[in-house]
This record gives sequence, structure tokens and C-alpha cells, in this order.
Amino acid sequence: MNKFISKALLLMVIFIIPGVASFAQKTDSTSKIVPLKFQRKQLFVPATLIVAGFGLNGNGRESIKNEIVEERNEMVPHFRTRLDDYLQFSPLVLTYGFEALGMKPKTDIMNRSVILLKSEMLMLASTSLLKSTSHILRPDGSAYTSFPSGHTAQAFAAATLLAEEYGHLYKWVPYVSYGLASTVGALRMANNKHYLSDVVLAAGIGILSTKVAYWTHQYHWNKRKNKTVLF
Repeated sequence: MNKFISKALLLMVIFIIPGVASFAQKTDSTSKIVPLKFQRKQLFVPATLIVAGFGLNGNGRESIKNEIVEERNEMVPHFRTRLDDYLQFSPLVLTYGFEALGMKPKTDIMNRSVILLKSEMLMLASTSLLKSTSHILRPDGSAYTSFPSGHTAQAFAAATLLAEEYGHLYKWVPYVSYGLASTVGALRMANNKHYLSDVVLAAGIGILSTKVAYWTHQYHWNKRKNKTVLF
């Protein structure tokens, strides 16, 4: 039991990193809002998660990922839920839902939607390529598409969009967004669909996909409407 608790704490630390790091990149609510520009320090969190994901992908019986699966099978062998199938999209719903409730996003709906589209394309291409090339069997033996977790990548890509759009004014939003994404990753392991390495790598891919979409966006959409602002 002590080993299980220590590994659960490790998971919490791994998934809290993106939420904590996001605050280091937010501007004060009174600051001028500018489009997200590339800075090398912004690579730290996604790069760390991606490297950690590959590093944790060892196949030895004593590897962390396999020990977590073994302990899951001993403690909650019959656990099943479909909550993760829906929860992965919750940050996207909130991104547009918060605006409908009167909260102010950083980017207008047209440019934001284009950024979202680019992020989704990058995330889906990356996860699909890695799934097909790695050909790793899921812990429940259902398919050779374990590495990385598509659900988790989707959740973290959407969480990064939500945090970028509202975190500059609403400091609690990154906690909510990355909390939801982390829950998806934890549920994928609880459902025995993925290993720890799968969800850690996927978190990095999701975050990086959305960051790249912002860094490369030219804000040409809806230009007339945005003439008086910075987007």
C-alpha cells in the first residue's frame, strides 16, 4: 500500500507541473495582452513531459509503468468508467462556454477557432504517428495502440487553449483546465487502457501542440474587427 501511495504522489507531481508552470507564463491582469510569442522557457514543461514519457516506457517487469498496472489490477481490478471519453473535451466546452457566460477570452472567436484547428491537427498527427510506429500493446491487451494516450493528448491540448485564453484575467482557470486534463490521464490508467508513460508523453504532446499553434498564428482572421486591439 505504501508503494502505491508513493506512486500516486509521483503522478500528482507530474501532472501538477503544467498547471504550476502555466502561472509563470501569465501576465498580470492589468498588463497589456499580446499574442503568445515563442520563448525557449515555454518548452520546459512539454519537453520535460515528452522526455519523461519516453524514459518511463521501459518494458521490464520492475519498471514503474508495469508496477503501477500490477498494483491497479490488485486494488481495483474491476474499475471501469466512460467518464474519460467525455471529460477529454470538457476544456474545449469551457473555452467557448466561459465566453458565453460573459468572461473575456484573450483571442476573438475566429482566430481562436483557427488556433484550435491547428492544435488539433498537430496533436492528432503526432499521436497517430507514434501509436502506429511504437505498436505497444495496451495494458488490458485490447489493442496495439497504447503509446501515447490519445484521450490525454486531447485533454491537455484543450486545457492549454483554455488556460491561454482565460488565465491572464482569471487566475483559477489554469488550475481547472489542467486539473481536468490530469483527471483524464489518471482515468485512462485506472481503466487499464494506458501506462504511466503513455499519459505523461501525451500530456507533453498536447501542451506543445497548442503552444506551437499559438506561436505560428498570424492573426489574419477577423482582421477588421480586431483593428483596434493587438490581435
